[in-house]
Amino acid sequence: MTLKTQQAKKAPLPPRTRRKSKFQADLAPAEDQMVRGLKQELQLNSNTDFLSDAVALFRWAVGERKRGRRIFSEAEGGERKELVLPRLERVAPGLALPRVEITFTPRELESLADLSAREPAPPTETLLRAMRG
Repeated sequence: MTLKTQQAKKAPLPPRTRRKSKFQADLAPAEDQMVRGLKQELQLNSNTDFLSDAVALFRWAVGERKRGRRIFSEAEGGERKELVLPRLERVAPGLALPRVEITFTPRELESLADLSAREPAPPTETLLRAMRG
């Protein structure tokens, strides 16, 4: 004898409402003043509006660099300045670094081998002062 059981149909779950993310940043006083000044200049009333616009601009810049495009500002007279941010350059395809070939003489190679085999020189007083700040 076989028993068939009927499973009760579950009611579909209501769509989840996404919670808004909170974002907090610890800014140096100068950066805080800069953000406040930009918000005022752009007539933005909230940090949310400011961050939303900043994210949109950065997302666009990342997309452009991923496509291998460069980002410029151009003055009316044609003078151009390129935007270069190290973090942005990380996404650029095929970063072409300049290649330089150096040919050494046998004497230069011997000198280099001698220098690299020696014990490191102790730091100079000038270097120590510079490191102390």
